[in-house]
Amino acid sequence: MNFDSGDSCFYKNDEDENLICEISYSMADNNMISIDRTFVNDDYCGQGIAAQLVDCVVKMAREENKKLYLAAPSLKAC
Repeated sequence: MNFDSGDSCFYKNDEDENLICEISYSMADNNMISIDRTFVNDDYCGQGIAAQLVDCVVKMAREENKKLYLAAPSLKAC
């Protein structure tokens, strides 16, 4: 799945502009990116979308030579 990028997030909307999924992040400091929230619409659960979203942030962190911090206590499986 290809994701769109927004202000400190990656997301995907369906053809009706309903949110399918989103991951939001922030800069914890100059060297660290904090993953703050993940969301996957219940209709799309079980398709590995959350893992793909996390991969987007991991790739960005590697490209920018930054570390990752998971601010949310857990990524809930759906």
